[in-house]
Amino acid sequence: MVAKQTKRIVIEPVTRVEGHGKVSILLDEENRVTQARLHIVEFRGFERFIQGRPYWEVPVLVQRLCGICPVSHHLCAAKAMDQIVGAERLTPTAEKVRRLMHYGQILQSHALHFFHLAAPDLLFGFDSDVSTRNVFGVAARYPDLARQGILLRRFGQEVIRATAGKRIHGIGAVPGGVNQNLSPAHRDALRGEMDRILEWARAAVRLAAEYTTTHLDSLASFGSFESNHLSLVQASGAMELYDGLLRAVNARGEVIFDQVPARSYTDHIAEEVRPWSYMKFPFIKPLGPEEGWYRVGPLARINTCDSIDTPEAEAARQQFMKLTDGKPNNNTMAYHWARMIELLHAAEKINQLLHDPDLQGTELMVRGARREEAVAILEAPRGTLFHHYRVDQYDQVTMANLIVSTTSNNEPMNRAVQQVAATYLSGRPEITEGLLNHVEVAIRAYDPCLSCATHALGQMPLVVELFDCQGQLVDRKQRGG
Repeated sequence: MVAKQTKRIVIEPVTRVEGHGKVSILLDEENRVTQARLHIVEFRGFERFIQGRPYWEVPVLVQRLCGICPVSHHLCAAKAMDQIVGAERLTPTAEKVRRLMHYGQILQSHALHFFHLAAPDLLFGFDSDVSTRNVFGVAARYPDLARQGILLRRFGQEVIRATAGKRIHGIGAVPGGVNQNLSPAHRDALRGEMDRILEWARAAVRLAAEYTTTHLDSLASFGSFESNHLSLVQASGAMELYDGLLRAVNARGEVIFDQVPARSYTDHIAEEVRPWSYMKFPFIKPLGPEEGWYRVGPLARINTCDSIDTPEAEAARQQFMKLTDGKPNNNTMAYHWARMIELLHAAEKINQLLHDPDLQGTELMVRGARREEAVAILEAPRGTLFHHYRVDQYDQVTMANLIVSTTSNNEPMNRAVQQVAATYLSGRPEITEGLLNHVEVAIRAYDPCLSCATHALGQMPLVVELFDCQGQLVDRKQRGG
């Protein structure tokens, strides 16, 4: 009996995402996809080398995981260390300065992804010429749109700078509060930009909604599948991005669990390890690893919440939910629409906070009874972020467990890769860049930060090789390098 031969296609690296990853696709003798996987090829080790550091360093240390969403790690670690120092309730000034910082992060990150990373695919098409399907092509053909994306992101970064001290890797949040309030000068400068920021946010929602509804038939099956969804919500069930309670729903919108506090997350969430990826695979414990995987991020947050507590974003959410008669939307490409609804929500929240006098308060920190273990959860731009720490009597961290947003989306992304590869690559005798880009488009919908690390644009080559069933190289493509 002759053993069957396998062909292997590798996409390395996946482009227009944050971090480094690759996709491997296996085909049988008839060029049918038998396996497709997203591999995370970096190992960061933060959970290990945080150990032994004093707890007050952690909010600054952990944000070095990422240059794109450092604020999320900074604030989540600070929230955990609040518990270590016994700060059960922050002062109004500290709470609102942190929230303002967080909404600035949501706005700038969503603007970066939608306008810079995803827009080339949406505006030009997945198969379009790679020489124009990039941010420079967007700037050339749609200069006003490119400018809006740049200035939206710049505004979010200015909000971060005003509250955290720096645009990247700030120091504003400390255990028990913040180290500065929002100065009147910063407040007034940011207020002066709000009208156009809100208008651009509304326009971004319209653009994402129009794209999704116009292409609904083709997008419905593009890397899409039914799934569970997880996020934080308020006690009322409204969307909550900074400090809420966990809710999980299934693909039909039925509640799996609800109103779970951060400290109880291990009763409901577990992590599975697989040998071919540095990322873990979280799942909902009662359902097990086969059925308990879930999605997080903008799509999941829209699907799990009952409402949004800002009027324009709530109106946009209601329009979004009409597509599925109020049930969860499991269309992977709908992430982009959901993301822009959140961008509008963040802009509305920033506008509200900039008119709150508590931001100029002078009571910045509180302390209480010391604790040795803490769990904090917030909604990072890419989804639910967990930080869990233990600290000994000498103030040193003895245990750290971080479940980052992209980790929770690991299984969904792999399923999207498998589905798109099977649909668009099976039976094809030749590799084309456009076909491979379909796989990357499915990954980009999740806006993954593949290792919570930065990379430099244009310095990573993409090499894909196709071998026949005898192992002979029949096609090779290289981009960049």
